[in-house]
Amino acid sequence: RSHSYAGFFSDTEAFLMKNAKVKQCLQASPMNGSLRLEDCNPESDFQDWSWQGDSLMNHGTQSCLSVVGADRVQTSLCSSTAYMSWDCSNSLLSPLRSSQGFLVANRKGVALSNVRGLKAQWQDVADRSVCEEKADQDRYFTAALASTHMYDHTAGNMTLALGIDQAELEQLLWFFRREDPSTWNYSVLALSFVAMILGLLLLSVNIVRNRKRKIHVYRKAEQTTHQAELDAKQALMPVQEYSPAELRKQEPALQEQRSGEVVVQWKDGTVTSLYTERSEDAI
Repeated sequence: RSHSYAGFFSDTEAFLMKNAKVKQCLQASPMNGSLRLEDCNPESDFQDWSWQGDSLMNHGTQSCLSVVGADRVQTSLCSSTAYMSWDCSNSLLSPLRSSQGFLVANRKGVALSNVRGLKAQWQDVADRSVCEEKADQDRYFTAALASTHMYDHTAGNMTLALGIDQAELEQLLWFFRREDPSTWNYSVLALSFVAMILGLLLLSVNIVRNRKRKIHVYRKAEQTTHQAELDAKQALMPVQEYSPAELRKQEPALQEQRSGEVVVQWKDGTVTSLYTERSEDAI
């Protein structure tokens, strides 16, 4: 039955423990269980506390506020043998059924002392006493007891279906109900950002490659056109050597030649008679 109660307690709302004198909140260390006072930060799990029966559990370390010496206070495993039950009255916290004093803020953090002033008073961020938080938890627990029978019946059916004992099922339900999804959310956000950067990089590479390919195709077409023009000009050059204009220039010279003469046209364009006939007068 204790596992069922732990499941109900884990659903209670967490609160910050602010000292009425120094206006700072009690924060647990995840390394050695020490406690210190820091500026209140509602986003920090290590400043979140909740009542678990007569125990105060820190949500960041999943450990409970405990007395480990004459006046030394720290967090310990909630299943350990350390003294961790607390009495709450008029915003004062004291070990249950003990005369060790009250939980008081000091320069090093917190300790037990017989002081009853503001340093020994603890509130939430709304300046409500932590004792009121405990009263709310007690009312929640009373309502939970009313539905215990229904809960046990449902859990028994789940146990039969899954093939595990009820204690292990209660522990799994408690773990997944209290799991902090912020790590997963930040991981998905980081992966989305990396995917966006990778997509933009691939898009830029594709644009550059397409531009280079178009420039290459354009230059190749330009070279092909230029080569075709050169080939056409070279093909027209022999025809231009014997153009009609030159032929017309040569016709008068040929007409001046007498019939029967053998003439030779040299490479430099001059025309001469091969045999020169003597005139009849010379004969």
